[in-house]
Amino acid sequence: MTNRHNVYLHSYADDSQLYVHCQRRYTASTIARLGHCVNDICHWMAANRLQMKTELLWAGSKHNISLLGSHAPILHLCSDTVTASDHVRVLGVTLSPDLSLEKHVSKTCSASFHWLRPLRRVRKSLDDGSAATLVHAFVSSRVDYCNALYAGAPKTVTDKLQRVLNAATRVVSDTRKFDHGLTTLLHNELHWLDVPESPINWAS
Repeated sequence: MTNRHNVYLHSYADDSQLYVHCQRRYTASTIARLGHCVNDICHWMAANRLQMKTELLWAGSKHNISLLGSHAPILHLCSDTVTASDHVRVLGVTLSPDLSLEKHVSKTCSASFHWLRPLRRVRKSLDDGSAATLVHAFVSSRVDYCNALYAGAPKTVTDKLQRVLNAATRVVSDTRKFDHGLTTLLHNELHWLDVPESPINWAS
């Protein structure tokens, strides 16, 4: 069905994504082609008593996205209208129209610090092994998730993630912000690498 409309398909276990690419002056005809494809899929799913949730993201350079502005074409699906989102989640990764990682990293850091605060409060009641297990389960695993995306990321992005790892290290080691030896603890005790060093092969 997607081949008939010249639309690219990428399927996961519980998610399917449709891709089209075009130059900015062809956005109207491209969204029409995508709309016909999605409508055909919508009718097929309705005939099989299935439901579909649809999100739309226009991706491109910041310059091209800014030129589209509020006039970006919308997607018409049967009786519904889908407007472009300012971000979408793909397999747990938040993507922005310019494909930057700022929003994803901000969400990751916010969720990580959300868990670090209560862990810090109960740290005195935990032994070192339990603290390390909890921090890995709720914090470092979040930072580690899809870390290949951080390859080549700007320092402003990786610095935010590094602050999360530094805070996580202090919780595990039960040390304070200005205590010495943080780098040694992070590298030698927890076997974590600094974020910019190896974004694909962090030790967990």
